[in-house]
Amino acid sequence: MSHNSIVIVGAGQAGYQVAASLRQEGFEGAITLVGDEPGVPYQRPPLSKAYLLGKVGVAALRFRPPEYFDEHRITRIQGSATAIDRERRELVLASGERLAYEHLVLATGARNRVPAVAGIELGGVFGLRNLADADGLSQRLGSAKRAVVIGAGFIGLEFAAVAAARGIAVDVLELGTRPMARALSAVTSQVFDHAHARWGVRIHYGQSLAAIHGDGGQVRSVELASGEVLPADLVVYGIGVLPNAELAAQAQLTVNNGIVVDAHLLTSDPAISAIGDVVSFPSPWSPQAIRLESVQNAVDQAKAVAARLMGKPAGYAALPWFWTDQGELKLQIAGLADGHDETVVLGSVEQHQISVLCFRAGRLVAVESCNRPADHMAARKLIARNTPLSPAEAAAPGFDLKAFEVSTRETA
Repeated sequence: MSHNSIVIVGAGQAGYQVAASLRQEGFEGAITLVGDEPGVPYQRPPLSKAYLLGKVGVAALRFRPPEYFDEHRITRIQGSATAIDRERRELVLASGERLAYEHLVLATGARNRVPAVAGIELGGVFGLRNLADADGLSQRLGSAKRAVVIGAGFIGLEFAAVAAARGIAVDVLELGTRPMARALSAVTSQVFDHAHARWGVRIHYGQSLAAIHGDGGQVRSVELASGEVLPADLVVYGIGVLPNAELAAQAQLTVNNGIVVDAHLLTSDPAISAIGDVVSFPSPWSPQAIRLESVQNAVDQAKAVAARLMGKPAGYAALPWFWTDQGELKLQIAGLADGHDETVVLGSVEQHQISVLCFRAGRLVAVESCNRPADHMAARKLIARNTPLSPAEAAAPGFDLKAFEVSTRETA
């Protein structure tokens, strides 16, 4: 092992995981983890779900207690990185401190895309990306009567479900024609559309935000592009994210929809790797480079980089998978459905227990499972093995995805 000093920028899921995996792999050199939030690294997915519902506290969010980092000799620095001196192999912090590295890992993540409208700065208007956002929202949920959510994506609808469960009237503005359209098939979108309607959430399709109005510095209403005005004492926006690639761009690393990396997650500088939400990477599961925002991708990329730095290189080829919890619905997605041209539905739409098998040119490329966890696990194995399955086979009466996976595994 030639890298005796590894510096990691970003203390989210990916940054924490690469530090932990390096120690698990037996790395004995110095590890420095730089993050701009106070406290120890924590999980983000529960922020929009269990944490807002009060089902878990801050301690349960932590990946590890504070003493873990001392015991494993992982130095934590709270601060922002402002520059990379590639020639001297030093990371420059906002404090002026310079950290020498033999290898640098960029895990800088992404930030919320902020609507460019008047009133976005008013009190009671939130994005939902970190613990501070969730804490601010939590303080408002107890007194809020009417909430408006901008965007019917995963985060927006997770919050809408939480707010509705707490008795708040919720309106969702969505420019598209169905919920989570960028990620889901039409059938699965319909299940969630009906569920939110049942919970009392009103989703306004084909509607965009014109302005947010307030009084005394606090939000009071939201104006739609159509001219309609919706009363609101709480507004949450979830219209996508932007990769935090500025540090890499300033260092003249290749950037295109994120930090560009090769199959081994190396940037255009062989002394710098990049992982997680911020990277654009080649994948055997996509015809073009992709950038994914998921826990699975962050964890698996971190483990791949740690293994490479310990002399065990392998191209990154993990199958993408995702999930979202909304009310009593748990959606799990295996694979990437982009460009699918045929679907087969298993289960019952009426009972909200379905799996939608997405095919592209006759090949199974993704499975969306709602409240069918066994199907999800089977789908991950089938797609990862590239097991042949035709739409006609899947549509046959009595077809069972889990049983099919077991039978093909036994005969493989």
